[in-house]
Amino acid sequence: MIKAIIFDFGNVFINLDIEGALEYALSKFDIDFFSEEIIAFNNLYEQGLISTNEFIAFYTENFPKLSKEELIKVWNFILKDFPIERLNFLKQLQTDAKYKLVLLSNTNELHIDWIKEHIPYYESFKNCFDAFYLSHEIHLRKPNKNIFDLVLNENNLKANECIFIDDNKDNIKTASSIGIKTWYINPKTEDVINLFKTKEHLFDSI
Repeated sequence: MIKAIIFDFGNVFINLDIEGALEYALSKFDIDFFSEEIIAFNNLYEQGLISTNEFIAFYTENFPKLSKEELIKVWNFILKDFPIERLNFLKQLQTDAKYKLVLLSNTNELHIDWIKEHIPYYESFKNCFDAFYLSHEIHLRKPNKNIFDLVLNENNLKANECIFIDDNKDNIKTASSIGIKTWYINPKTEDVINLFKTKEHLFDSI
C-alpha cells in the first residue's frame, strides 16, 4: 500500500530550462565546458557546505569580467515558470489526505531566494507538504543513497510504501535500487497533474 509520494521540485512543479541555462552560462563565461572544479563547487553549494558569499566569490575570481548581479543572473537563468494548475493539483492531494506528501529537491539558497521573489505562492506550495527537504538545508543531495534513507527514517516509511517522481535518471536509479516505486518524468511530454491518469499502476496494492 502506497503511503507517501515523494516529489522533486524542478521540472516537476517549477519548469526549468536546463539546456538553455547551460548554453547561456557557457556563452557568458566564454568557455566550452565546465571544469571538474566548477562542478564540484556547484555540488558543494547545493549541499550548503559553502555559503552564498563564498560561492559568488569563487565565480568572481574565475570570471572577473562579470559583476555579482550578472553572475547571479547566470546562475538563476535555469528557473522558469510554475504553472498554477500544479499547485492546485498538490492542494487537492493535501485535501484528500490519502498520502504523506514529501518534497525532496537538490537546490540552493540563490535559487530559493529567486523563487520566493518571483513565485508568489511559494509559501502556499511549501505548506502543502508533510515534509520538505532542500539539499542545501540538510547537507545531502541526490542521487546519494543517504538522502533517501533520511527521508524514509524521519517519516517512518518503508521503501515499498513510497512513490518518487523526478526528472533525473540517476536520482531515479538510486530510489529504485532501494525498492521505492518511481516515475521518471519527462517534462517535455508529461505533467505531474496527470499522475493518477498515467501512472495508476504505481498505486496498485503490493
